[in-house]
Formats: sequence, structure tokens, C-alpha cells
Amino acid sequence: MPVPPTHAELQRRLQHVFGSTALLQRALTHRSFSADHNERLEFLGDSVLNLAVSALLYQRLTSLSEGELSRVRANLVKQDTLHQIALRLQLPSLLRLGEGETRSGGAQRPSILADALEAVIGAVYLDAGYAAAEALVHRLYDGVDINPQMQAATKDPKTALQEWLQGRRLKLPQYRVAATAGAAHRQTFEVECEIPELGLSQRGSGGSRRAGEQAAAAAMLETLKAQHP
Repeated sequence: MPVPPTHAELQRRLQHVFGSTALLQRALTHRSFSADHNERLEFLGDSVLNLAVSALLYQRLTSLSEGELSRVRANLVKQDTLHQIALRLQLPSLLRLGEGETRSGGAQRPSILADALEAVIGAVYLDAGYAAAEALVHRLYDGVDINPQMQAATKDPKTALQEWLQGRRLKLPQYRVAATAGAAHRQTFEVECEIPELGLSQRGSGGSRRAGEQAAAAAMLETLKAQHP
């Protein structure tokens, strides 16, 4: 498959040349454009990103505890940070969106750009393996100020729930998309948060998978605090 000029420029910015350009194209395709969209790559990239950032923090911030490292990581993988990195890579001009999503400004929407960046990371992982994906993540964060003071930022619900469970030596929660509703450019994601060890599950909804996970985590936290005041 010929490499579009814009894709060639992105690969230069990523410092990664894809063996399979179809993977890169899929990573930049929103579900409103095609059935061959980027959500599965986003799911994979999210895990790769978290592991690569965890390793980076473990190496750099040697004096921080597990909980403090978790808070710094939450700052680095949150939507706002990923959105800024996506803008730096000029992803808005490369996204493939459906007509309705394009008209509503989807190319500039932070949630879509953050998800696309995770999908690109997932695509690099499938294309060249974990070492290449980890190296990419480390390059992407070269321009991000990483310091221990980031631990003071407000905890998002997912991070707060994770710390609550870790403090009681319980396994991390499991998240899954239970349902989606609405037109492709205005979807609502209903996400289930489950803690099998406690036999608990809660749901939350939002305009993106990420927002749905945060809402579900917030609902779970309320339940846990009510049961364990």
C-alpha cells in the first residue's frame, strides 16, 4: 500500500516507519468513518502506554512510593496530557472522521485525539513489538515536565479507586464497555466497573470510553465508602 505524504510526515515525527501502513491508517480512523476503526488499537495502546509510563517513572522518580507514582502516572496518561501530545504530532489533520463528526468539530475534540494517540501506540506495538512502542512513548514524553510535585494534583476517580484497592491489597478493577448509544459522532458509552473479589459492579456513562470509565469508578468509590466508612 502506498504511503500517503501526510502519513510519511507523521512517521517522521514518530520516528517510526511502519511495516504495515494499514495499521497506521486504522489507528487514525474513527468509528464514525468506517467499521475498520481504531477502538481495538486504542484498547491495546492504553495498556502499552500505562506500562511504558510506569517503567519511565520507576526509573526517574526513585524516591516516590507506589501510591505517589500512581498519582504522577495518572497525570501523564490523562486525557488533557494525551490531547496536547496529539496536537504536537498534528493528528487533527490526519484523522479520518465521518461527515457528522467532521461537521461537529471532532478533529479537535480532546477525547477523540487522546484515543487516536493511544491507537497509534497500539499500532506501533503490533507493527514492531513492545520495545519499539516503549521507545515511542518515551520519545513522546521527552517534552513533558515529569517531576515529583505532579503527585499533588487532584486524583481522578480511577486513580482514587486504584489506590483504595491497593491499600487493602485487593486486585485492580476491571472495566468493560457494556453498551453504546447514539449516532456515531455523538455516542454515549456505558461502562461497567467490576471488582470480582468483592462481588461488586457499578456502571457509569460518558461521551467517550475514558469518560465512562471515570464515571463508573466514581460510582464504585461511592459504594465502597458507604460500605466501609
